[in-house]
Amino acid sequence: MRIISMKQVRDVLQLHSVMNLSLRRIEGATRVAKSTISDYIKRFKTSGLSIEQINILDDDSLRLKLFPEHSSVIVSRRAMPDMNYLHKEMKLRKKTKVTLQLLWEEYKVDNPDGYEYTQFRLYYSRFKRTLNPSMRQTHLAGEKVFVDYSGLTMPIYNQRTGEVEKAQIFVAVLGASGYTFVHATPSQTQEDFIYSHVMCYSFYGGIPRVIVPDNLKSAIISNNKNGIVVNESYADLNRHYSIAVEPARPRKPKDKPKAEQGVQAIQRYILARFRHHKFFSVDELNQALAPLLDRYNDKVIKHLQKSRTELFEELDKPYLNPLPMNRYVYKQFKIARVNQDYHITLEKCNYSVPFKYIKEEVEVRYSTQSVYIYHKHKLIATHPRLRRIGESSTLHEHMPNDHQYINEKMNPDRLRSWAKNIGEFSSVFVEDAFEEVQHNPQAYRKISAVLSLARIYGKTELELALMYAVRMRTVTTKSIKSILDKKLYLAKSANNTIPPKQSLFDTHTNIRGADEYK
Repeated sequence: MRIISMKQVRDVLQLHSVMNLSLRRIEGATRVAKSTISDYIKRFKTSGLSIEQINILDDDSLRLKLFPEHSSVIVSRRAMPDMNYLHKEMKLRKKTKVTLQLLWEEYKVDNPDGYEYTQFRLYYSRFKRTLNPSMRQTHLAGEKVFVDYSGLTMPIYNQRTGEVEKAQIFVAVLGASGYTFVHATPSQTQEDFIYSHVMCYSFYGGIPRVIVPDNLKSAIISNNKNGIVVNESYADLNRHYSIAVEPARPRKPKDKPKAEQGVQAIQRYILARFRHHKFFSVDELNQALAPLLDRYNDKVIKHLQKSRTELFEELDKPYLNPLPMNRYVYKQFKIARVNQDYHITLEKCNYSVPFKYIKEEVEVRYSTQSVYIYHKHKLIATHPRLRRIGESSTLHEHMPNDHQYINEKMNPDRLRSWAKNIGEFSSVFVEDAFEEVQHNPQAYRKISAVLSLARIYGKTELELALMYAVRMRTVTTKSIKSILDKKLYLAKSANNTIPPKQSLFDTHTNIRGADEYK
């Protein structure tokens, strides 16, 4: 039984409804079988939902609307022929006299329920076309934009340190008109890569239907026979602009001739002009690029007797989709699990979610300013982005009521009882931990992690380590574990040290000290 991915369903319906792509194009962009795509579209039309409603519904609600009969569907998959084997055998046909008909008959012997000859031949024909695509491509108006980085970088001189850094040159070319956009960034990191796309779409004043990037990691995680995996931040950018991603095959420049030609032209016509010029910032370089880019696009192409700007106005511009109301804000993504203290941890900072989601898996989308937490596509919490390690953002409405502690698997009384069973130092440690936080559940993880060390090292050893940690003022889970690993509590110099400041441990008259255990 195959579990249906609601994210996959959303992508298919977005490409069908917003981009109006064919089944074949959707199949190429999502790697979902056309029969499955047809099923999704049919269910979508039958449901009477709009694409806006699809985006609002959470995963459970959407599954109930589109797949009310079950949460997963049984897919009968016929065995796919081994295309590499078929191709190898067919290349030897002059010598072996093998035919595709014979190969199909052998395939049916091993797979009686397999494809019939017509479908078998069709799949092989499609496979062959992917091996040697024609260099000549016909581009529809407003359909594709090709993006790539120039191999030639531009030096940026740091006036303060004298160091020379290399600015990366992003190039985008529209398929039909060849209208070109150029943008310099400090690096090819994901954030800079996505920012160049945002500037590109603003420059064009609209959105093409398909984008063809190269296979750099900021866009494509993997592109092989197992399918295409798009970087989640890049996928989110393209969902925002409703544009399909069709990456070029690795090491296949014929798949993106427009980008290759555009990069080469920009290097010769624009970048070469700056060979004797010194730039001291990327912004300065972009200011210098702008007028030369206009001259390049306005230059008349001899064999067409028109400029790229004129072709853009005639061909691409009328067919571009309109820009969305809001410009895309760069976000990163992370899958997290809600801790027992009803917080998730993101880059060593903590953010609360409603108490009922404890132990649930959530998706975190975060920008430089904000953190958004989703559960099954439903927004459950929003926080400002924290920067100081260890900081917490806790919303009052996320906190449980006091009476709910009774039903918690982890609660203050249970932790106090656990500590009491270990020893006096552990009990005081628990009380100190609760005093350090505004709300008791925020201390659960630390307390549980430290008390669990007694099972590994022993109760007596943990008591001695806690006493040593307080004297050294290093009462953290990591430091206590290090003390236990290195047995620092046995050091005579540490045991004889007089703490410079009174601690809670010194208020108990029944504590004998580490010397008693020698």
